[in-house]
Amino acid sequence: GALLDSELQRFFYAVGMPMLQGYGLSEATPIISANSLGKGRHRFGSSGKVIQPLELKILDNDGNEMPLGEKGEIVIKGENVMAGYWKNPSATAETVVDGWLHTGDMGYMGKDGFLYVLGRFKSLLISSDGEKYSPEGMEEAMVDKSPYIDQVIVYNNQNPYTIALVVPSKENLSRAIEERGIEGDARYQEAAKIIAQEVAKYRSGGAFADEFPDRWVPAVIAIADEPFTEQNGLVNSTMKVVRNKVEKHFADAIAHAYTPEGKAVDNERNILALKHFL
Repeated sequence: GALLDSELQRFFYAVGMPMLQGYGLSEATPIISANSLGKGRHRFGSSGKVIQPLELKILDNDGNEMPLGEKGEIVIKGENVMAGYWKNPSATAETVVDGWLHTGDMGYMGKDGFLYVLGRFKSLLISSDGEKYSPEGMEEAMVDKSPYIDQVIVYNNQNPYTIALVVPSKENLSRAIEERGIEGDARYQEAAKIIAQEVAKYRSGGAFADEFPDRWVPAVIAIADEPFTEQNGLVNSTMKVVRNKVEKHFADAIAHAYTPEGKAVDNERNILALKHFL
């Protein structure tokens, strides 16, 4: 599941329904940390205290252990760590190294002794100057708050700007265009404009401008010509988007977004993609 919004947590506490966040994954069968009731046993925004007797480290990209308060990949060791993936020794070797499970999740240990999970370590955006940022919160917000975006991947791999690869909502876009009385090819330009306006809400001056750093909000939009599904291998059996497969599948669309022609949301490639949906 996704990270629990701390404001949502505060709301439920305020109405007398304590909501506690924990963290784990199947490979850790399945718990790593948890908040619990009682004084000093929970922190809003945290994933709780690490269960005992579990060992946990936070590592950077080079495998160096990070000090308290510094973010990196969450790596654990203990009797709850899986023996391996069924009949997949190569995937096992990549994930469990000398008994340490590399979760692929980014977080940090606070000085208060609580674990804070931030997103996927392996899905970080990396700007041209080397700064890193986790895109998952932004992606979830765009899907949750926009009726016109069904799926989205935010992408930057040492590029001068960030892009959004968007799967539009066919039903909601079609309805909006119909209500505006737009017909013919102008329908596709209008659809592209609507999607661009949704992303622009996260930039300076927009309705959600304060939610994410402006420099990471997508400057260019690439529109996918098909949804991410289990059938095309772009989501897994738990319906989570497999980012590296999406990036590979839509490599041409992503590359086009970094060309002068690709910067306009109503570029020819995006219009053709919208014709698949509308």
